[in-house]
Amino acid sequence: MPRGMPDKNFEPLRERTFRFSVDIVRYCRRLPHTMEGRRIGDQLFRAGTAVGANYQAAGRGRSDREFIAKIGTVVEESDESTFWLRLIIAAEVMRDKDSNRLLGEATELLKIFSASHQTAKQNRKKRRAAAKARNRRAAP
Repeated sequence: MPRGMPDKNFEPLRERTFRFSVDIVRYCRRLPHTMEGRRIGDQLFRAGTAVGANYQAAGRGRSDREFIAKIGTVVEESDESTFWLRLIIAAEVMRDKDSNRLLGEATELLKIFSASHQTAKQNRKKRRAAAKARNRRAAP
C-alpha cells in the first residue's frame, strides 16, 4: 500500500464507497424507463460504481504516483456522480428521498477524496524535496 494510506484508514472508506455503489445500482434500477431515465441512469451507474472500484484500486497502488492518479480518478467519478444526481433532481427525472440522500453522500465523498488527493500530492512533494536535500548533503 502506498505511503500515507494505512490499512486501518482505508477500510472504513472502502466500505462506505462500496455501500454507495450498491445504493447507486439499486437507485438506477428504479429510474423511469424513458429516454432521459435510461441515458442519465447509464451515466450515473458508471460514475457511481466507479467511485468504489477506483478507491479500492487506489488502496492497492504500488507507488505514491499511482495512488495519486487513482485518487484523482475517484475525485472525477465522485464529481460526475454529483452532476448526474443534480440533473435528475433539477430535471425531475425522478422525485424521491433517495435522490437527495445520494446527492448528499456523493458530495461528501467528493469533499473527502478532493482533500485526500491534495494531501497526497503535498506529501509527495515534501518527500521528494526532503530526498533531494538528503542527496545534496550526501554528495561530496
